[in-house]
Amino acid sequence: MFDCSRGAIAAARGAGQRPQYRSEDYRVKVSLSRSFSPQKAPGTITPGAPLLGGQGARVILGSDGGSLVQAITPAPHLMFGPRGVCLHPDGSLWVSDTGHHRVLGWKTVPTNDDTPADILLGQPDFGREGRNAKGPVAANTVNVPTGIVAFRGGLAVADPWNHRVLIWRETPTGPDHEADIILGQPDAHSALANLGLSHARADTMHWPYGVSADGNRLIVCDTGNRRVLIWDDPQTTGQPADLVLGQHDFTCRDENAGGAVSDVSMRWPHMAIVWQGGLAVADAGNNRVMIWDAFPGQNGTQCDTVLGQADMTACDHNMASYYPTSQAMNMPYALATLGSTLVVADTANSRLLGFEDTGMAAHADRLTAQPDFAAKGDNRWGIAERDTVCWPYGLSALGSTVAVADSGNNRILIWDAAT
Repeated sequence: MFDCSRGAIAAARGAGQRPQYRSEDYRVKVSLSRSFSPQKAPGTITPGAPLLGGQGARVILGSDGGSLVQAITPAPHLMFGPRGVCLHPDGSLWVSDTGHHRVLGWKTVPTNDDTPADILLGQPDFGREGRNAKGPVAANTVNVPTGIVAFRGGLAVADPWNHRVLIWRETPTGPDHEADIILGQPDAHSALANLGLSHARADTMHWPYGVSADGNRLIVCDTGNRRVLIWDDPQTTGQPADLVLGQHDFTCRDENAGGAVSDVSMRWPHMAIVWQGGLAVADAGNNRVMIWDAFPGQNGTQCDTVLGQADMTACDHNMASYYPTSQAMNMPYALATLGSTLVVADTANSRLLGFEDTGMAAHADRLTAQPDFAAKGDNRWGIAERDTVCWPYGLSALGSTVAVADSGNNRILIWDAAT
């Protein structure tokens, strides 16, 4: 029998020989022990009220008919790791098809699975992909697009690896429709992080991920600079931000503001939304959601409470446990509001949480995609189903509809709120 030890293989290669493998040369160890049944934290195995409809998504986009194996080549109905989704008030749907470096648009929210997109941005045609369409940076190209939001009747898209945010005054119509305003860069052709500087400024960005809007106000998670930037009314390319959170000033870009985890600092913020007149920020790197009871008015304003941690200084995922609870989180990336409920994409736990109470270390009231608050696992450790997720990176809610960028499953889920 051939010696398959590391030493023998290394010796054969060192002598210029190629080890010859045969199926009969291998033995497979098979455990006859009982199936793995993980222990869960005592007292936490509660199902929770459903957040979204228990039958699962009513429409799935990008699934290619539910195939277990599918191509990731670009097509009007296929996606590769989508990380942003927007239910637009005008009735359209927009998706950042991140891995294909493009944005897809549907003129109306689809009612059938795998409906092909109507509108394409970032590439010259539906069969093409590549960073900046494999060409120079321009006002109609993107490089790993992520967050996307309706803004003043148009659209805003985070373009992380071009270190900028693109704004269209009206919803774009096709590949040749250039953005009207660009934030984070002085012009449409620049793409350096922080303009090539070693520090940040009010008019620079480094890998912005999430975008949200509140009237004329635009909120950007400038993730690589560990901060949130807020524009009161962006009107021109290169316009500096009016407010910064997560840092005490516009120049610092250090993790957790250069110190310990606190009620000011952030580590990899990925989404920020207006919440009950205040603000909520998904501080993924610190495994928490920061809550301001009133909208901040000064740089470096302290948050009032956090979700996902017991206090302002803690940062361990799942509160330093392997399994989650109704309080704990593991890299929350996305947020949305569904009536009086704050929806959190608890990304690394592959679940969606709903909070009615957002007080300090509050427990989630609602749950979707896992059987109980102590469960975790991509697709519940199984194959993708209509009611499972695998690393959800983006959320959008409008009325009673929630759209989920189910990135690990290369799809978008359109779900109805639970009744």
